[in-house]
Amino acid sequence: MSDGRKAPRPPERAILRWRTSARRFQDSGAGRLWGRIWAVDFFGHSFQQAALALLCFFPFLIIVTAAAGRSAAVTLAGWLGLNQQAAEAVASLFAPTTSSYTLTVTSAVLLVLGAVAVAGTLQSWYQLLFDVPGGWGRNTGARLVWLAGLLAYAAAQAVFGRALGGLLLPVLVGFVWAVLFWWASMYVLLTGAVRWRALFPAALATSVCWTGLAVFSAHYFSATIVANEQKYGPIGVVMVILSWLVAVGVVIHLGAVVGRAVR
Repeated sequence: MSDGRKAPRPPERAILRWRTSARRFQDSGAGRLWGRIWAVDFFGHSFQQAALALLCFFPFLIIVTAAAGRSAAVTLAGWLGLNQQAAEAVASLFAPTTSSYTLTVTSAVLLVLGAVAVAGTLQSWYQLLFDVPGGWGRNTGARLVWLAGLLAYAAAQAVFGRALGGLLLPVLVGFVWAVLFWWASMYVLLTGAVRWRALFPAALATSVCWTGLAVFSAHYFSATIVANEQKYGPIGVVMVILSWLVAVGVVIHLGAVVGRAVR
């Protein structure tokens, strides 16, 4: 017998099923993680980090590597894991018109401030994610320390990569280095406000994503850079580097969110 209520029509049944599925997803671990990602503007921060890195950090990197007697193109090619042909395409972007570099005091200050701004966006992200209030004096000092650590980490990674050779061993060593670097990065940028133990899940998740990106880069970006240079010229190489920077931003931010959710 009928209880007097009408059965929902097909469109209504589809809407009900969609709402039920949406509620189940929101209550699941993946749904809670997605909600956290959306709440902290994950994608906006990732793109902001990539843009600042291209506009502010690269000039700083060029000057610092030149002062150390190295090439920024070689350093960047090592980070991306490029083969010789792709590395030559990247090197063409950094071909200097002069062998001497002269910096005014104003230029040097602007370079350092640009690099500090890149560190500041990452610091602000960690503070937002771990609910840590900022302080101008401590924040500035932490950013400078982190920049020095980043350059040291990049140099050590390049040295070990050349010394070890092969694929598996450099990946494993690189993963261990990444865990230590990102663990220390979070502690420094948060000015010690969060304990080491509480930061370890985020550092581990970031390092897993970071190592995965490194393996992916070694197998994908070389061919893409060569193909883009042939199609579009130097701007095609810049497009690939920018996409890699966006991927770096996604990896750093995603690792922190996942680690924070696990904690």
